[in-house]
Amino acid sequence: MSEEEKLIEQIFAEEKLTDKQKKIILAAIESFSEKGYSATSTSEIAKKAGVAEGTIFRHYKTKKELLMSIIGSFMTKLIAPYLVKDFHKVLDQQYDHVEDFLRAIMENRRNAVKRLLPVIKILLQEIPFHPELREQFLNHIAKDTFDRVKELIKGYQEKGQIIDMPPASVARLTITSALGFFVSRYVLFPELEWDDEAETERTIQFILHGLGTTK
Repeated sequence: MSEEEKLIEQIFAEEKLTDKQKKIILAAIESFSEKGYSATSTSEIAKKAGVAEGTIFRHYKTKKELLMSIIGSFMTKLIAPYLVKDFHKVLDQQYDHVEDFLRAIMENRRNAVKRLLPVIKILLQEIPFHPELREQFLNHIAKDTFDRVKELIKGYQEKGQIIDMPPASVARLTITSALGFFVSRYVLFPELEWDDEAETERTIQFILHGLGTTK
């Protein structure tokens, strides 16, 4: 059994999927992550899964229901309870310097992205077009974590390690920079030669100092 199949077993264990359903979900994840939801047809998914197209519609009324079943289950049963909890372990630790805090975050999220890359690609691609996915993401993942990060930022500001800027703005800029690195590394340009350690350090220095030179 592949790692992807083991993950499907873990996420959908309570639903007791048939072998054909597992094949459909695996094929859908692969197709949606490679081509995007809109550009993928149910006939393509069926062909990749080795089932008749009608078999898909016996389990899922529409292609969108299939998408929501996959992403919704991953968010509620894996990303929220496990990966968010794992991330909060980083937030619960004490780091004297903001650089150490940022390195711990980058390393933690890199491992998460590598493990769930196909589903994360689907999430990034489809959130702008499906308000339901955005709402699920905000409710299950973003809100609590964002508030925790803001509180930690306030602490580093009190130590004089971060400039006086609204903590929410600092959090957004930090998340945008880190996310930009991961999207470039694993989604846009995975075929390039990457020095992950060096690029992580450059991203941290960019977050802390930007591109301007001091005069």
